[in-house]
Amino acid sequence: MEVFLADEVTGSDVPLDSDIFFRRLLRDLSGTLEGVVGLEEAEGYISTVGGQVGHWINKEYCDALSSSQLNSDEVAAVCVDLKKRIGGDFYLISADEDQLVFGNRRCPFGEMVVGRTSLCMMTSNVFGRITADNLGYARVALDETIAQGDPGCRVVVHLKPDDNAAQTAREYYQYPHSSANEDT
Repeated sequence: MEVFLADEVTGSDVPLDSDIFFRRLLRDLSGTLEGVVGLEEAEGYISTVGGQVGHWINKEYCDALSSSQLNSDEVAAVCVDLKKRIGGDFYLISADEDQLVFGNRRCPFGEMVVGRTSLCMMTSNVFGRITADNLGYARVALDETIAQGDPGCRVVVHLKPDDNAAQTAREYYQYPHSSANEDT
């Protein structure tokens, strides 16, 4: 037997939909991790998930493009495209044989990302995993982030190792045992 709900409840102006719900869930989850285990450990947990998601996204793009490996132009295009598909506004600032530099005007997590810097590990790991799996190596520096209160993001993906590089960047290497077309 179905019970009918009052129109004033179902028609109320509550700012709630699946997108807002999942953004809030991730904000609260990351905040809880940061508060319980600390920022560094929270970044580690989110990095693990980001790497898995990056591997999955890379496989999807390689399959869609009928390619087992993407070149640097395709990697840059994939990074921009995937962020646009999930609500971000990333764009390529510059690209050369040493680095890909991205800007961003809108985070996929929306305003919920402010103060939750551990969520930036999703971008670092997804970009890093896709780049390393296709080009062999990536070092991702999050120079500016909306999560830290910057008006936008600046993400630099270095394509070559550098022993004198800043310690704040994260390095990614191609998995020697897997290709982009294997499941995680």
